[in-house]
Amino acid sequence: MLGVLRLALFAVAAALAVVFALDWAVRTRRINPFGPVARFFRSTVDPLIAPVERRVVRAGGLPTSAPWWALVAAVVGGILLISVLEYVGRLIPVVYGAFLTGPSGVLRLLVAATFALLEIALLVRVVSSWVRVSPYSRWVRWSFVLTEPILRPLRAIVPPIGMIDLTPLVAYFLLQLVGGWIVGLLGRP
Repeated sequence: MLGVLRLALFAVAAALAVVFALDWAVRTRRINPFGPVARFFRSTVDPLIAPVERRVVRAGGLPTSAPWWALVAAVVGGILLISVLEYVGRLIPVVYGAFLTGPSGVLRLLVAATFALLEIALLVRVVSSWVRVSPYSRWVRWSFVLTEPILRPLRAIVPPIGMIDLTPLVAYFLLQLVGGWIVGLLGRP
């Protein structure tokens, strides 16, 4: 099933690449702006790309690059969709197995999921600091809320090395150790 979806998404991405390349050619006047192709693209494709164009212009980019950014968004969206579906496909047997083992299996699953969520929050926080996303942004605020109670005490213990804060790395390893230890204790009869 995922193989068919991958192939379909690849075909859609290839078709969008052709459409967006033609739209870019119309926008940059490589194709006659008064011809039937240009009129078609201005009336059908440009309204679809308008939200992307507004974001690109707001960020200081050129409106002619909007088709390429739309293609990037479509490809990244397809990759994320496939990744989420693969993750859910791997998660279903794990959840089913946890429910078969009874309450202890469900408890182990919940503890493991909690520690996995904290590790993901640390990763999101670190990556957002690299790309300079505001900690108050709705996309990363949750990661700061979840990880700050862990990182604040560690900052008092682990000094920074120059401008590099090692506390997220230390916290990640501690979460791995403590999470594995707790799940191991819950797995014993």
